[in-house]
Amino acid sequence: MLTLIMMKKRALSLLLVLTVFWLACCSAAGGREKLETNILELLQGFNGDVGVFVRHLPSKTVVGVNENEIFPTASMVKIPILVKIFDKIEAGALTMDSVVIFNQAAINYPWKGDDALARFKDGEDITISKLLTHMITFSDNHASLWLQDMAGGGAAVNAWLENNGFAHTRVNSRTAGREAEYEKFGWGQTTPREMAELLVMLREGRAVSPTASADMYRHLTRSYWDDEGLSQIPPTVQAASKQGAVSQSRSEVVLVNAPHGDYVFSIITDNQTDKSWTHDNEGFMLIRSLSKLLWQHFEL
Repeated sequence: MLTLIMMKKRALSLLLVLTVFWLACCSAAGGREKLETNILELLQGFNGDVGVFVRHLPSKTVVGVNENEIFPTASMVKIPILVKIFDKIEAGALTMDSVVIFNQAAINYPWKGDDALARFKDGEDITISKLLTHMITFSDNHASLWLQDMAGGGAAVNAWLENNGFAHTRVNSRTAGREAEYEKFGWGQTTPREMAELLVMLREGRAVSPTASADMYRHLTRSYWDDEGLSQIPPTVQAASKQGAVSQSRSEVVLVNAPHGDYVFSIITDNQTDKSWTHDNEGFMLIRSLSKLLWQHFEL
């Protein structure tokens, strides 16, 4: 039988646990409110539309601003293309070592830009593995359009997205029936929440398979484009990311493997007044400011 002293000790222990839990909940709630206030202040006065979604995975802290509104993906659409390619690899239809032959006419993308694949000559070959690196690390549009075709086209990518709970993220370009969406949003469309949660899905091993998720996540930790959101995270900290930019829209999704726990954020702008391509573009500056704010909030 429990003695009175033992019962009192247990009651005190339970009270202590409940008190600590209550204080932690209050602290988390207060921290979330402060973060939301700081984000809203940061967005105030931006000349254009903007959506933000932030989630701290261990504490389940979530902050969103227009997080369920649909925005252009720009090059962030390459993440769903990546996922569908790995889905086909998992099914045995492709392998990482599969060799494919370049055909400029089939890709039919006249703008060269900085794309390395645009310098290929017809008949040159490359492996799927290296194509994926060009698409994700360097955001090569020629590689991406080629991989979109090999994935089964936009319809196949969209079918995977729909089957896995992504109601708004879609490929529009070169996808039958999505001409109106292409005119409005460009290559792809998404919401800040869905793009962030797709990255979380990879992080947690729930996309295609745990092994495929790990391989895709590794690809996303090797971005060449590190001038904006990634620039505000210490170089010793790993982060998976994808960036997007067209004249009126700038975007980035980042999952930071931070010392105090992973956090993910997605920020997308649209209808920007500032369409410049300089470092001080208003959209680029906003992305850097948000990334800095989140690092300081969660880690400092």
